[in-house]
Amino acid sequence: MRDEGQRGTFKVHSVRYNFVMNLLLTVLNTILPLITFPYVSRVLGADGYGKVNFAISVSNYFYLAACLGIPTYGIRACAKVRDNPGLLSQTVQEILIINSVSLVLSMAAYAGMVLMVPRLAQDKVLYAIEGINVIFNTIGSSWVFQALEQYDYITIRSLIFKVMAVAAMFLLVHTASDYRIYAATIVFGGVGSNTLNVIRLHHLVSLKRLPRGSYNFRRHLRPIFILFAQSAMSSIFANLDTVMLGVMKNDAEVGYYTTAVNVKLMLTSIVTSLGNVLLPRMSYYVRQGRRDLFERLMTLALSASLLMSLPLSVYFFAEATDSVLFLAGSQFLPAVPGMRVIIFAVIPIGLTGIIGIQVLTALDRELQVLVSVAVGAVADFVLNLALIPTQGATGSALATLIAESLVLVTQLYLARDLLNKPGVRSGILGSLLTYLGLSTTSGVCAFLAGTLCTGVITGIPLTPHGIVQCTVSILTGSGLSTSQIFLRLVVTGVVFFGMYALQLLVSRDSLFLKALGRGKRGLPEGRQEDQDLGGL
Repeated sequence: MRDEGQRGTFKVHSVRYNFVMNLLLTVLNTILPLITFPYVSRVLGADGYGKVNFAISVSNYFYLAACLGIPTYGIRACAKVRDNPGLLSQTVQEILIINSVSLVLSMAAYAGMVLMVPRLAQDKVLYAIEGINVIFNTIGSSWVFQALEQYDYITIRSLIFKVMAVAAMFLLVHTASDYRIYAATIVFGGVGSNTLNVIRLHHLVSLKRLPRGSYNFRRHLRPIFILFAQSAMSSIFANLDTVMLGVMKNDAEVGYYTTAVNVKLMLTSIVTSLGNVLLPRMSYYVRQGRRDLFERLMTLALSASLLMSLPLSVYFFAEATDSVLFLAGSQFLPAVPGMRVIIFAVIPIGLTGIIGIQVLTALDRELQVLVSVAVGAVADFVLNLALIPTQGATGSALATLIAESLVLVTQLYLARDLLNKPGVRSGILGSLLTYLGLSTTSGVCAFLAGTLCTGVITGIPLTPHGIVQCTVSILTGSGLSTSQIFLRLVVTGVVFFGMYALQLLVSRDSLFLKALGRGKRGLPEGRQEDQDLGGL
């Protein structure tokens, strides 16, 4: 499908194509930290790594204020008018002007805070670097490209600049004192991508000033501020734990917690890779009145989230020790208990990403999403106050898991009119039970494979006593080099996910077969208002 814009043309691809592009970007975002984190954590140590992440957490609050609720609202608003070039250009201009005002105010407040707060003022260079990141991430207006479903451009652009940033990191970061350079290499990837966005935006929409009286800013303000409040609450989950740990404990605890969170974020990005491309399409269905396609896509997305989140959570719970040792080294072993707790937050995060952002927001029910996130935010704050003094990073992990679960429970209640329909409810419950059972079976097989692998690479005989020794090694990581730990991760990973895929194939799981292109058609292809749902 081609839509004529005032500055050029753009093609809206199928959901399958968008999913593949976003999945490629997700894989990139997952692989690159696996490449860089082992190096960075060892070079910078827990203190240096914690300093950078504390600065990122602080600046993220001001990025949130600069963006308001525009990243989500902009996708929804532009997706609904993407077939009308005039309305699209007007909508983009109005939102950009609002965003410019919020950016100036936010950066003024950020500069004042850095200068006046002693802890921040001690490292002005680091916080200036993060301030540049805030500016370019805001003016990059990625929401326009997402609304127009330009996921191929987003993926290619990100690939180029992220690879360049990783190369710069390896070339320039060599000692613990290079933590500012490390922060700058991270920012470079975003600055490059967003600069390209600004250039390309002119080719998609007209930014020529409209006649006096043409702008209507008022219509955007209410949903933007509701979504801003929602984003502010959501940001608590992403940043409050880190900030409270830094204030109530120390940089080392921040480093341990961030190690566990990084693994969770990598898994979350995989689980949400489908949901992330759905908001423009779901908003488009609402505008076109296609509730049948809307509900079918919602059910498929929720089932797909469970298909991915359950096995990932089970596997990395079991392999937490080896994962931390391989990624960060033995100095980060205190991160293991927290990782085993927070890894299960991937499940509710995946589901709320669909229900809250892709479904309720597309239906203009963002106020309900705000309520659900507020419940979790309050719980997160209270639980952190109670748990951090005695449990440190592990306490923060538990607080996050409980808070995310409360968000899910609240959204399930608020969206009951959509989720309690027989076809939707039975499909989701069936997926939950099926994928949990398959994940458990796969976990048992992976444990046996890990035990055998440990015996082979260490020479421990697989007698009852030897099996106990191998089990202790799996739980503690003792007695193995980094290369041996990596080998065991590869073996257990291949066995776990191989068994999981085999069970799905043997049971002829409909969603899995659709993903392979061998099942009935299930997700939208081509022009949505004229066709049934196409293949996943």
